[in-house]
Amino acid sequence: MISEIKFRKATQEDADKIWKILQQAIERRRLDGSLQWQNGYPNTETVNSDIEKQIGYVLVENDNVVAYSAVILNDEPAYENIEGKWLSDGDFNVVHRVAVSDEVAGKGYATEIFRRIEHLSRQNGIFSVKVDTNFDNAAMLHLLKKLGYTYCGKVYLAGGERKAFEKLL
Repeated sequence: MISEIKFRKATQEDADKIWKILQQAIERRRLDGSLQWQNGYPNTETVNSDIEKQIGYVLVENDNVVAYSAVILNDEPAYENIEGKWLSDGDFNVVHRVAVSDEVAGKGYATEIFRRIEHLSRQNGIFSVKVDTNFDNAAMLHLLKKLGYTYCGKVYLAGGERKAFEKLL
């Protein structure tokens, strides 16, 4: 069967599935030995806030939500104080809370969600995507390198140091 994959804004009906996917990702980070997402964030309030602000996006395969991310235009205060230098100073989309369900983990869905975010950005005249991750999130560090993101320096979020990346589209 050929699957159909869609990328769309998350709705309140998606909230339980999104939270389940995030819980699975939190557990994968823990099992990988990463400290990222091990302090009660993200949580159900995060999911509901993303949906209310219309910044939550889901990747849907055959009507099944399989991946999640928040995409935020020009709004990440921590990025103003980078120890390093961004590639650009114009408008940008921030990618936060990328998570894929256990049922599709390791099958390219994180790559697909980034491709869809980049396409959405270009469609809206945004030619920069910025993202950060924990120094010990090996899976995300590998993905960002594979997708051509450039390491720009360090930022501090939720009391922790993060590696910051940017890709010009």
